[in-house]
Amino acid sequence: MTAAPKTPAPDAPRAVEGTVRALVGRELARLQRGYLADRPDAVAALARLRRGAGRDTAAVPDLWGLIDLEPVYGDAKLRTEAAETAVYTAMTLWSLHQQSRSSGMHRPGVELGAAVRRLMPAGEIDEPVRKRFVRAGTAATLPVLAVRLREIVLLLRGQDIALDYALLADQLYRWQQPGGPDRVRRLWGRAFHAYRTTPDENTDGAAAATDPKDAS
Repeated sequence: MTAAPKTPAPDAPRAVEGTVRALVGRELARLQRGYLADRPDAVAALARLRRGAGRDTAAVPDLWGLIDLEPVYGDAKLRTEAAETAVYTAMTLWSLHQQSRSSGMHRPGVELGAAVRRLMPAGEIDEPVRKRFVRAGTAATLPVLAVRLREIVLLLRGQDIALDYALLADQLYRWQQPGGPDRVRRLWGRAFHAYRTTPDENTDGAAAATDPKDAS
């Protein structure tokens, strides 16, 4: 009698996405600390990562071996190519965002939609920024999405607005699954509309994102 194939546990997709998010969070924490401390190895790593920002990362051999992808290969449930693409796309965009910034531009908990809303004056909609955000949301392929996210990242860098790049990596992995673009678009749209300015957000955010040595 042939055994029936096992049905994945209901939380399996979440566990898979968690692998990508945890990996990127760990690598970003390491590189961001090193960059803010002006460690030569971290500064050099960011320079290499920036070469892939907004590009097809598979076509940038200099990125090979730069990030520890062992968790990706060790998770049998993970779609390896999609995970690699999500990891490198998020980390190359972060490296562009972090360039020449004195505080950490990876900040856990800051969703893309909320970060874009912070680019706009309180209570107003900046139409050119909104259109860039919409263009990113309607990208038909991941390479196109990467290019459009690059444009947004440059705007965020110009105003020192941080972003949760581990969460972004998780969402880019989801984006590559069946029905993923629609789900991710909904998350970005909700975060954009739900964002509200709080008086202490800049103080709290800076404390969370900056290396302790930079806070003095």
